[in-house]
Amino acid sequence: MMNAEEKNQTISAGFILLGFSSSPDHQGFLFPIFLCMYLLCLLGNLLIILLIFSSTNLLQAPMYFFLCHLSLADLGFSSAAIPQLLYNLATQTKAISYIGCLTQMYFFVSFAATDNFLLASMAYDRYVAICHPLHYARVMSFKCCLLLAAGCWLLAHSHALLYILLVSNFTFCASREIPHFFCDVHPLLKITCSDTSIVDKLLVSEGTAIVLGPLLLILFSYVFIVLKVVKLPSKAKKYKAFSTCSAHFTTMALFYGTVIGTYLRPSSSYSGLRLRVASVFYTVVTPMLNPFIYSLRNSEIHAAIKRLVRNWF
Repeated sequence: MMNAEEKNQTISAGFILLGFSSSPDHQGFLFPIFLCMYLLCLLGNLLIILLIFSSTNLLQAPMYFFLCHLSLADLGFSSAAIPQLLYNLATQTKAISYIGCLTQMYFFVSFAATDNFLLASMAYDRYVAICHPLHYARVMSFKCCLLLAAGCWLLAHSHALLYILLVSNFTFCASREIPHFFCDVHPLLKITCSDTSIVDKLLVSEGTAIVLGPLLLILFSYVFIVLKVVKLPSKAKKYKAFSTCSAHFTTMALFYGTVIGTYLRPSSSYSGLRLRVASVFYTVVTPMLNPFIYSLRNSEIHAAIKRLVRNWF
């Protein structure tokens, strides 16, 4: 535990986010790239939310109900990190306050965990729809969907609060330079002079359960889905079943592919460059691509877009 004087010094000093490069030329090159990606993320996910809320049929369908929550979580996920990066690139200032750093980390962890739980909920929805179609309306009732979504958000914010309470007691007495473009758990553990053994164990145990638990549920769901689909006599039914799951599986692969190799390890093995590159994928690339992945081959989303255009124009 830090004493009052050490805590006051930490709060007043804040941190320095090193970002990707200290060169003004590189920062000028990176700013339009991240700005375009962030704007696409905002526009795409806001469009998905608008389309679902403007259509009663879509909002009452469990798949689109969870997709709406996923888009909302993706918006928060990207907005927790990218605006700060854009501000630092535009102003060439890298400072962030102590409170701002903890706040950014809280929202980043909570929205990332929400994404994780929502992907598992969507996989369960597809499993029930394909493997138990006769019981789908009863099992995936609107009340059940509300409870699942509320549970995703509640568990995610509880998970983030746990880390914030632990990190807020750290003493930062050496370098305050964070080798990242936003405040994350691993880089903060690298610059603290407090004992990090508890958080390290938490990252390996609780963090592993938070990530691998939903992932195993997703994998088991898709194993049963594949076994069910291959038994279908009609090729058209097989294609329809696989096409409804392909978007979700693509999103899952992009998200978990970068998260697992980055976070499920002790802080001593943390690599700043690898974490920064991987973070770009799950903080902005995946949230940016999700609206396109879910809408490109989705006839119901296409129909909702046409209805929205007709109503407006």
